Amino acid sequence: MEKSLQEDTAAAEITINYTGKLKRAEKLLEANAKVAQSIAQAGLQFYNITLSELDEFIKKAEAEGRRADRTSVSQSMKHFVRDWAEEGHTERQESFPCILKSLSLISRTDDKPLRILLPGAGLGRLAHEIHKLGGFDVVMNEWSAYMNLAYRYISTRSKPQSITFHPFADWWSHQATTADLERPVTFPDQLSDPSVVLIEGDFTTTFAEQTGQYDLIVTLFFIDTARNLVSYIENIHRLLRPGGRWINLGPLMYGTAPFVQLSLDEIFKLGTRIGFDFQETDDTAGNITIPGLPIRGFEVAYGRNPRGLNKNAFQAQYWEAVKPMPV
Repeated sequence: MEKSLQEDTAAAEITINYTGKLKRAEKLLEANAKVAQSIAQAGLQFYNITLSELDEFIKKAEAEGRRADRTSVSQSMKHFVRDWAEEGHTERQESFPCILKSLSLISRTDDKPLRILLPGAGLGRLAHEIHKLGGFDVVMNEWSAYMNLAYRYISTRSKPQSITFHPFADWWSHQATTADLERPVTFPDQLSDPSVVLIEGDFTTTFAEQTGQYDLIVTLFFIDTARNLVSYIENIHRLLRPGGRWINLGPLMYGTAPFVQLSLDEIFKLGTRIGFDFQETDDTAGNITIPGLPIRGFEVAYGRNPRGLNKNAFQAQYWEAVKPMPV
């Protein structure tokens, strides 16, 4: 005779105190909500928005049937782990070193720093690691208001490891232990540097007046976010000075409603036609992906729970391309 659902539930309750687990999860989510409220409060102060203005905006949005994007809020906060927590160090070490190594070999001085732009910079950790190399005037760009709010919050911190939250409290799949699910993470592991400039807005329009003003552009997990990848590549080429360099690392997982979805060989052909000269790189950036093309690939984790039972990673593609000097 099959057991009833009630009997199964009773067994789970007696064995693991499942009700207690639910209650603990509720408290952890409440603690996370307090961090989210602090982020919102920091945003109101930074953008000089009053609480009454925010309340009016919320009422109008609700009247128009628009709902809060809780997924984007959650994903932005999980980036605290990837970018600004010790727990994200291993993931950062999979993607940052090849970029930082290439940049470290470029001749530069603090007296005359090179201008470098990072579109789609997210919460900005790579931008800060580049700044630490010295000799670079670092500008990061991000379109997502959720990411920008989270980054502005990081920028208000005056002490490292001053914030605690529970990024896996709503991530119940692929957990080895309940303790892993409930574990806290503290951040930031280091303070942000005000010398790194964040320019908010759409990459394809925000820099309309800055043609030829950058020595380097670094795109990390960015180009496949484009609705129009052609405009991304054209804009990168336009913003670089003659002799400037484009460094890219990331997958080709196209986002929402892209106009074009190009394969890797098509990106190479398009980039070459637009005017880029793709450069040979050494095997520290992985193995050649397509024979005859100077593009390398290697596995890079992204947004992974380091104690989880699943594996979220991409075969990221690395290339360097130069905008040639006029003949």
